[in-house]
Amino acid sequence: MSGSPAVSRQEFDAIFAAVRTWGGWSPADRGAWNRVTPEHVRRATALVRSGTAVPLGLPWDTRAGPDNDRPALHHMTDLGDVEPAEPATYKDFIATDFHGKAVSHLDALAHVAYRGQLYDGRTAREAVGASGARFGSVAALGPLVTKGVLLDLPAVLGVGWLEPRHPVHARDVAAAERALGVTVDDGCAVLLRSGRFRRRRELGPWDVGAASAGLHVDAVPLLAERAIALLGGDGDSDLRPSPVEGVHSPVHALAVAAMGVPLLDNLDLEALSAACAGAGRYEFMIVVSPLNVPGGTGSPVNPVAIL
Repeated sequence: MSGSPAVSRQEFDAIFAAVRTWGGWSPADRGAWNRVTPEHVRRATALVRSGTAVPLGLPWDTRAGPDNDRPALHHMTDLGDVEPAEPATYKDFIATDFHGKAVSHLDALAHVAYRGQLYDGRTAREAVGASGARFGSVAALGPLVTKGVLLDLPAVLGVGWLEPRHPVHARDVAAAERALGVTVDDGCAVLLRSGRFRRRRELGPWDVGAASAGLHVDAVPLLAERAIALLGGDGDSDLRPSPVEGVHSPVHALAVAAMGVPLLDNLDLEALSAACAGAGRYEFMIVVSPLNVPGGTGSPVNPVAIL
């Protein structure tokens, strides 16, 4: 069953209006990253105890599959035979259409519009064109260092993973906080683990665009109330199929276009889950450093959690 209960378009629009933060920040195209102050960074560094660094990015995936319909590119451009002989040099080329289900990436505020408007009420057709984004580009964001919270739902429920189509409601977020001893609060990064990549490794790939565990829209007002700066997960945060008729990615619309909260998609959270379980805590410092792409709607990224 898809993300029951269903949400009408009227109900969704009411949620959108309730969580919207337009007009609140300068520069506006950094959105909720404006919440993160030097004090938030110092708070995050205090969470580093063992010094264990856990990378969260997926390997560069050049193989087509049910969850990778636009494989990344990688080929060699120099095998030591292009430049003068000593020292020999080896070079390669990479490229990717990264807004999909196979590349770990950051969604900037230019990536999502709802009813023709980007975050802060900017008209999408005026702000984004063939040469890229003039508002909300990934270059406006810069790096982020803040407190991270892992909401490890399979660990809470005592299962290996959440099955595709499993909705994560507001009550589930609150229950995970209690069970894991964490608090989602202002300026933090929230990472939702569904166990997608454990399931993929044990059962094989599937079309996660058609069916995936993720947040039900009723969880978003709670995250808005807590004033988060970043949302991410091992999926793309959205429950699929969508519970909102006519809105295929409602969490994207609410987080990015309404709240100004960038998204981290397709993180491998399995090693972080094990590290957090071993340390007995689910809070850590997280470092996110997207590529500086002027006009870019996002960036491939390999965030690092440090315990």
